[in-house]
Amino acid sequence: MTNRSTNDSSILLALNKPKGYVVTRSDELGRKTVYDLLPEWVFDDGWMPIGRLDLESKGLLLFTTNGKIGDALTKPGNCMKVYEIWVRGHVTDEHIATAMKGVVNKGELLKALRIEKKGVGGAKTKLIVEIDEGKNRHIRRLFGVLKDPKFGTPLKVLKLKRISIGGFDLDLENGKWRLLSQDEERRMIK
Repeated sequence: MTNRSTNDSSILLALNKPKGYVVTRSDELGRKTVYDLLPEWVFDDGWMPIGRLDLESKGLLLFTTNGKIGDALTKPGNCMKVYEIWVRGHVTDEHIATAMKGVVNKGELLKALRIEKKGVGGAKTKLIVEIDEGKNRHIRRLFGVLKDPKFGTPLKVLKLKRISIGGFDLDLENGKWRLLSQDEERRMIK
């Protein structure tokens, strides 16, 4: 392994995943995977992603060599995840209240713990969304159930970027990675 300091975590690594990469070790469709962005030793030493981000999503993705830590950080209720999203449609206070109360989609209850409106641009709304679980396409499905009051169309998440996991905030340029420090590791697995 190259350029490791004695303060580096040996079990946690962060990547700022760009859009257009799949979170898998290999892809039968030949698409780019997150491992294309990481040194070979990450793949060879069996580092696994903690949770997922879909092809169109970007932002913070953690990897670990320790399955117990991966399980603990993905267990519902255990770990806060914060996202910055742009939604096509006019997001109202009623939408926010409904999303925090929860909606059922494909037999699953989807909800956010906190939603903060950060801005509006035309027919788009920028939000900060906090969840403590991560069902498949959770945020996209949650907002897709809600309808734009003006047009009656489903709200659509246009951009989704994960900016924080368990109090660890994204601090990397797009496509870059780093090992967490031992202090950051301790805070994540407390």
